[in-house]
Amino acid sequence: MAKSPNAFRTISEAADEVGSPQHVLRFWETKFPFITPLKRAGGRRFYRPQDVVLLKAVKRLLHEDGLTIKGVQRLHREQGLKRLAAYGDPEGAVAFEPEGGAGAPLDAVPASGRSPVRLRQVLAELEGARARLEAVLSRTA
Repeated sequence: MAKSPNAFRTISEAADEVGSPQHVLRFWETKFPFITPLKRAGGRRFYRPQDVVLLKAVKRLLHEDGLTIKGVQRLHREQGLKRLAAYGDPEGAVAFEPEGGAGAPLDAVPASGRSPVRLRQVLAELEGARARLEAVLSRTA
């Protein structure tokens, strides 16, 4: 029986769907903070449909379009995750609303999705709020 398109995939299923070996998927996790499969007891990885889309995008960009790892990282930084995902799912078949998007509360993001980039965004938002609060308090004092 085939899995639903929305079902989570094991690393072997994700590797088959992407067309890359399992060890390559694990390596990409170390290079791209936006690849964040859920990890269960014993370190088993489970990939959401969005994760598989991102893996396909990375594979296409690296192997077909000839980008380097740094090139993919730069593309992510400059164009964002949704734009990057379009390389893995050009038809937009997978509803792509990644967890931990801008404005999501940090406690709503699984620990595996708390990338340094997202944490810096949250810190910047907090520092901005603090500066606004101090400005208001200084006017009322």
